Amino acid sequence: MESLRIKSLFSSLVLFVLVSSPTLSSAASLGINYGQLGNNLPQPTDVIPLINSIGATKAKLYDANPQILSAFANTSIEFMVAIGNNLLSSMGDPQQALTWVKSNVQTYLPATKITGIMVGNEVLTLNNTELSNNLVPAMKSVYAALVSLGLDKSINVTTAHSLNIMGSTYPPSAGAFEQDYKVYMQAILSFHVQTGSPFYINMYPFFAYTSSPSEIDLNYVLFEPNNGFVDPTTKLSYDNMLFAQIDAVYSAITLLGYKGVSICESETGWPSKGDADEVGATLDNAAKYNSNLIKMVAENKVTPLGSNLDIYIFALFNENMKPGPTSERNFGLFQPDKIPVYSVRLTDGVSVSSSAVKRYNSLIVLFFCIASIAIL
Repeated sequence: MESLRIKSLFSSLVLFVLVSSPTLSSAASLGINYGQLGNNLPQPTDVIPLINSIGATKAKLYDANPQILSAFANTSIEFMVAIGNNLLSSMGDPQQALTWVKSNVQTYLPATKITGIMVGNEVLTLNNTELSNNLVPAMKSVYAALVSLGLDKSINVTTAHSLNIMGSTYPPSAGAFEQDYKVYMQAILSFHVQTGSPFYINMYPFFAYTSSPSEIDLNYVLFEPNNGFVDPTTKLSYDNMLFAQIDAVYSAITLLGYKGVSICESETGWPSKGDADEVGATLDNAAKYNSNLIKMVAENKVTPLGSNLDIYIFALFNENMKPGPTSERNFGLFQPDKIPVYSVRLTDGVSVSSSAVKRYNSLIVLFFCIASIAIL
C-alpha cells in the first residue's frame, strides 16, 4: 500500500512538471547549448527546469560530461555530446573510437536520450592541416563504432562548422564554400549522405552586424519588421539575415551536388552585454533576437528555400571563464544563479522572466515538500 501511494505521488509530480512547463509544438526543434566554462554554474539537476522553461527539447554539450548525462536520465531532453578537437587524431583508430563510444555514450543509454555525437568544432577554419585531415576519418570511425553497437539508427554523427567556411553568402543563391575548404566539404557531405546525418553550422548575425552597423539594418538581423531584399536570381524575399545565411549554405551544398543534406544551426544567439566596440550587444537586442527566434521555431517557419529550423541557441548560461571580449561571457539566457538575464517571449502572451522561473521552481519545491509530508 505504501509503495502504491509513493508511486501515485511520483506520477502526480511528473504530470505537474509536464503541465507547468511551457512547451513548443511537437514539430518544433529548439535546442540549447549547455556550456560549462564557468566556476559558479548550478548543479545539473537544477538545470532541468530551466531548459523546460524555455520550451527546448534538446541540449548540446561540448564534451560528454558524466554528471550532466547522469542527471538528465529519465528526462525528455535529447542530448548531443561532443568529441573535442584534441581527440580527433586518436578517434581515427577504430578501437579507440569504440572505447570512447562505449564509455561516453552507451553507458548512459537508454535512460539518457543521447541522439547525436559532434566530432570536433569549427575544425576547418582553424586552418590546421593535421586537424582537418583527421576530421572525416574520426567521423567514420565513430560511426562504425555505433554500427557495431547497433546504435547507428538512433544516434547521428556530425561536426559543427563556422560560417567562415563560406566564400560567398550574398545573395543566398550565390552561396559557395571557400575554395580552400571544398575538398574537405566534398568528403564531409558525402559522409552525411551515406549516414543520413545533418550538416551543422554556427551562425551569428550579431557578428555581421557589429562589424558593419552603419551598413546593416538592425531590424533585419533581429527578425523585426523591415524592407528586406529580393534575391535577384531566385526572386525570393528575405526579411532576416539568419534565413539568408541558411539558404546561402543550402546553395553551397547544392552547388557541390549534395542537395538532399539537411542543415541545422548548431549555434546562434545574441549577447546582452559587450565591449564599447561591440555595437548592438544590449539586453533589449538579445531579448528581441532570441524571443523572435524561439517564436519562429514554435511556428514551424521555414526559409524561402524550404529549410526547416533546427536550432540550438547559444547559450544556456553566462559563463564567466570564457576568454575573449565581454560579449563572449554574456550570451546566456540565464545567470549562474538561475535567474533569466532578460525576459524571453516563448509565444504571444507567454514569456519566461525571472519572476516566472522563481514561481516555477518554488512550486516544484512546494510539491516535493507536500509529497514528503504525505509519505511520512
